[in-house]
Amino acid sequence: MAAIETAGLKKYYGKSCGIEDVTLAVGEGEIFGFIGPNGAGKSTTIRTLLNFIFPTAGEARILGHDVVRDSERIRSLVGYLPAEVGYYEDMTVKALLEYSAGFYGMERGTARRRIGELAEAFELDTSRRTHTLSTGNRKKVGVCIALLHSPRLLILDEPTSGLDPLMQMRLLEVLQEENRRGVTVFFSSHVLSEVQKFCHRVAILKEGRVLRIEEISALRAGLFQKVRVVFAGGQAVPVDIPGIIHQRHESGMLDMLFRGDINDLIRKLAQYDLAGVSLEEPPLEDVFMHYYEKGGEVG
Repeated sequence: MAAIETAGLKKYYGKSCGIEDVTLAVGEGEIFGFIGPNGAGKSTTIRTLLNFIFPTAGEARILGHDVVRDSERIRSLVGYLPAEVGYYEDMTVKALLEYSAGFYGMERGTARRRIGELAEAFELDTSRRTHTLSTGNRKKVGVCIALLHSPRLLILDEPTSGLDPLMQMRLLEVLQEENRRGVTVFFSSHVLSEVQKFCHRVAILKEGRVLRIEEISALRAGLFQKVRVVFAGGQAVPVDIPGIIHQRHESGMLDMLFRGDINDLIRKLAQYDLAGVSLEEPPLEDVFMHYYEKGGEVG
């Protein structure tokens, strides 16, 4: 069974397009990245999946349940973190978490133990009142609410936004622990470096459309190489070799992306007077920008 499955999912606000023909399948137990810049349609897709807004056309199912007809059942199975969180302002964090646990019918002792575990994991002071919390601590409370009832599926919209780097790492560690227990994670982000390290597969979204769905390893390594060429004379020159993308010259060096037979590239580079050549897997940001510029076509 797919954890998330959509077919031709569309959402229009009048004549304005939110998402257009979103079709994807996320397997149970997968960590799936949903990437694109702000305004690409990530949050609209998530709100449609959770039946906060109705689709204009198309179908979507979560854990085998129709997102419109079975939305109440779905919400008992899903932990959701919105991009922006809001709370009752005069509640303590502990009271808010206990109140949230009540929506899932959690037994009081079980809820308190789970709240203690999550508060410790995220270094959260549960005696604080919500209106006194920093942006980062408000986001941590949201993460705890999403994880509270041990859901089968986590849907997280920009989950690391507002967290400091150490807490971002801790969040990803906790999510990986949940995934090892069988939890599916649907991870929306525009921070491509964290998606690159964390996810199994990724869907690239542009202007409400899915351009491509790829294995992370294939997206980075199988398609492109990052090449740095150092010229012996200290003066970089343009290189005209098929498969080279995004040349950039600086201080006697040439940086570029390359797609193709690396042996062919090395043979052709040997025609130049070089001091050195280095190859590495490119950051996903570089690959992502290439997809955007090519409209989803590779090459």
